[in-house]
Amino acid sequence: MEGRALENPRKIFVFKDITTSDAMGQPCDPVTRVAVAAIIANPCAGRFQQDLAILFETGGALGKRLADEALEQLRNPAVAYGKAAIVGINGDIEHGGAVIHPKLGAPMRNAVGGGDAVIPSNVKIGGPGTAIDLPLGHKDNPWSFDHFDTMTLTIPDGPRPDEIVMFVAYSDGARPIPRCGKGPVKS
Repeated sequence: MEGRALENPRKIFVFKDITTSDAMGQPCDPVTRVAVAAIIANPCAGRFQQDLAILFETGGALGKRLADEALEQLRNPAVAYGKAAIVGINGDIEHGGAVIHPKLGAPMRNAVGGGDAVIPSNVKIGGPGTAIDLPLGHKDNPWSFDHFDTMTLTIPDGPRPDEIVMFVAYSDGARPIPRCGKGPVKS
């Protein structure tokens, strides 16, 4: 199962939306948001395991592949990013954290040529069809209120009880017509 977890996702999904107006119909510069998800086996499901290194490696191994796929779908260079995981019910919340925290960030940052800000994230337990709110934030400025955003994502047939769905996401712009300010003024 370990080889499958690291190298052979059961499925890969690509989510892409292009926003051209706000919810009231006011036109805006187009903003593209893309998320890519991989359904992977959870080799730690069904038992307590202190050493989660296999899941760290899974995040790192798939991170570049998913990031590259997401960036190919954007219309312009990425300015915001985020990550998430849904762990099947035979797993633990820590399994999702192990996939997206220790080693996924480096390939996501490398894919955009840097990224000074922490990558916003979310993890939850659920079954097939569970929705997750994947947070997005500016890749370099953690105080850019304009780039605080969320993509609600779901996989119809995953995760199964012994699987994890991991997501990476990028956006090439802020929310449509942001009006919340630029964040705190630093002195």
